[in-house]
Amino acid sequence: MDIEFGLDTFGDITRDSNGELLSGAQTIRNVIAQAEMADAVGVDFFGVGEHHRREFAVSAPEMVLSAIAARTERLRLGTAVTVLSSDDPVRVYERFATLDAVSNGRAEVVLGRGSFIESFPLFGYDLRDYDALFEEKLDLFTQLLAEKPVTWSGTMRAPLDDADVFPKTEKGLRTWVGVGGSPESVVRVARHGLGLMLAIIGGPAARFRPFVDLYHRSVASFGTTEHPIAVHSPGHIADTDAEAWDAAYSGFEAMNNTIGRERGWPAYSRARFQNDIGPEGAIYSGSPERVAAKIAQTVTTLGLGRFDLKYATGTLSHEAMMRSIELYGTEVIPRVRALLAKQD
Repeated sequence: MDIEFGLDTFGDITRDSNGELLSGAQTIRNVIAQAEMADAVGVDFFGVGEHHRREFAVSAPEMVLSAIAARTERLRLGTAVTVLSSDDPVRVYERFATLDAVSNGRAEVVLGRGSFIESFPLFGYDLRDYDALFEEKLDLFTQLLAEKPVTWSGTMRAPLDDADVFPKTEKGLRTWVGVGGSPESVVRVARHGLGLMLAIIGGPAARFRPFVDLYHRSVASFGTTEHPIAVHSPGHIADTDAEAWDAAYSGFEAMNNTIGRERGWPAYSRARFQNDIGPEGAIYSGSPERVAAKIAQTVTTLGLGRFDLKYATGTLSHEAMMRSIELYGTEVIPRVRALLAKQD
């Protein structure tokens, strides 16, 4: 199986060796160093998320990705995700076409509605238009991907009349849509002929198999282009299970409790963490052997073409993440490929 392996980060604000929170500026510099490590150890893709709140340093991922492009050679570069609903499709296309030029054709974009809503009031959008904004803007963005003059009209932005946008890419812009698991979202992705990126952050991967099957049926029904299925899930790797779990737990606890206070979630616990890292959970954490076996199972169950590990969660240290990235590239990815080869 020809599988790609990626890494995703939201640029979480982490702590130094003294337990002090790093600045946003230092966190961004650390993200660039993490991408350099990913490139060096053979990872295929590096995704940087967009957020507009104090826990995350990256609000302009394309700027960070451009810096990464200048310091890497083979790594494909994209987002995790770009919140298209609160942005302008023309500007998003132009920024990523520019990134594609800077990176010599290595850019791609993952579009999403946004599970965090801070960008909507920040940029003057009404949350009551949450669904309509994404539907309209995705339709326009899909037309822009043809890289020809566009005539378009909607209710959420000014119409376009034979408008052309620049620069053009040399080989097109690979585009995915991040989906949390609603059937309507899966059908929308298929209708537009884009790649499906499943964000699996809770529960067993097997429960998403019906969405994979729905995507394939919908593509066949619409007669659009079928793309590989991808999954984005969190995790952390260390030399041993115990080391990985001890390092990861505090980060997952901090992030879940911070977001949970806003969303009414119960307090995170070690018992929940242990369930999440088990066979029925969505966290890929442990030794290289354990993580590789779980990824291989997910790839097989869902018939994936790409797996992206969200390696940064909460206050996990930069040093721990660098080691996790190193092990992902040098040990986990080769082990997954070997396990999949045995199934052929």
